[in-house]
Amino acid sequence: MKLRTVREIDPQGKKVLFRADLNVPLADGKVADDSRIRAVLPTLRWLLERGARVAVCSHLGRPEGKVVEGLRLKPVAERLEKLLGKPVPALTECVGPTVRKAVEALKPGELLMLENVRFHPEEEANDPKFAQALAEPFDIFVNDAFATAHRAHASTVGVARYLPAYAGFLMEREVEVLSGLLTHPRRPFYVLVGGKKASDKLGVLKGLLPRVDGFLIGGGVAFTFLAAQGLKVGKSVLEEKLIPTIKELSEEIKRQGKELHLPVDVVVAPELREGVEIKVISVQAIPEGWMGLDIGPATIGRFAEVIQRAGTVVWTGPMGAFEVPPFGKGTEAMARALISSKAFTVVGGGETGEAVEKLGLTEKFGYVSTGGGATLSFLQGEPMPALEVLRAD
Repeated sequence: MKLRTVREIDPQGKKVLFRADLNVPLADGKVADDSRIRAVLPTLRWLLERGARVAVCSHLGRPEGKVVEGLRLKPVAERLEKLLGKPVPALTECVGPTVRKAVEALKPGELLMLENVRFHPEEEANDPKFAQALAEPFDIFVNDAFATAHRAHASTVGVARYLPAYAGFLMEREVEVLSGLLTHPRRPFYVLVGGKKASDKLGVLKGLLPRVDGFLIGGGVAFTFLAAQGLKVGKSVLEEKLIPTIKELSEEIKRQGKELHLPVDVVVAPELREGVEIKVISVQAIPEGWMGLDIGPATIGRFAEVIQRAGTVVWTGPMGAFEVPPFGKGTEAMARALISSKAFTVVGGGETGEAVEKLGLTEKFGYVSTGGGATLSFLQGEPMPALEVLRAD
């Protein structure tokens, strides 16, 4: 997919509506993880250095169309100000006369932050009047919010009807890397799948099956696969209704001559909490009343062996409840196996990206997507409305 990009414009003096995905975690009124802010800095700096007058817009959290004080973008503006080293005033509106006046007052090379677009129900409804009101003060629209590219919202799709629309550098790079995985990956190509629910990953498993050489399945996803093989999984995460589908998929993977690697041992506990009693146990012997919360050491060893011979690995979903010690060992071990391999390694954003960031290993991967759900949608060939409006003719 070829996109129109900011390289095609001269932004000098132009009023630019810049859509970023600044949906970052906050703690005590401050940004707890600024990786998504840092991801859009190259495009922002490029625009500002060339004399653009920029208004940054984003959503934050799920305010459901109402003003929620704890989801204002002011703390994000404060963090952006520190990273850029220049003032980033935060408005309390994203449309209307106040916005128009503030944008007109910007000098070339200056920027401001609009308020959370999801304070308006019209944003997620992709309401044309709201999109027009967002677009009205501006000359150009630049979208660098790949993580929202699978959503048809007013600030990602609607405004492109009213303004010339271009992709930022982050958007361009995401599409380039993910397209490469679909068209010419280095072989063998494996997908390391984790996360809580099999239903969340079913689309990507089916979508990538014709393109990959095999899957390694951990996390909560693995227990529905194990149950489909007739194993008892205790109190582990299990989607019983999916068992026939997973059984069919497992058979199809083998029928196509692809590899399917499942855990051989797991870390189990009676409940998910810190300090609880744990056991490492074969998947054949998970006790009734206990739940699998991480992959075990034998599984780590087997998965690491596969990763060492891989040409490409896409990783989507942690291997266990990584946020609760001691159930993060499998996730950390997979991260370290991936960065020590010769494979081109891609982290599929979302929780996996958070885990990698927490471990301080982000820079050591081939590519860490900002996408999460958008990355999965792209890889499984789903429509990407925000990309379609940026497509070059």
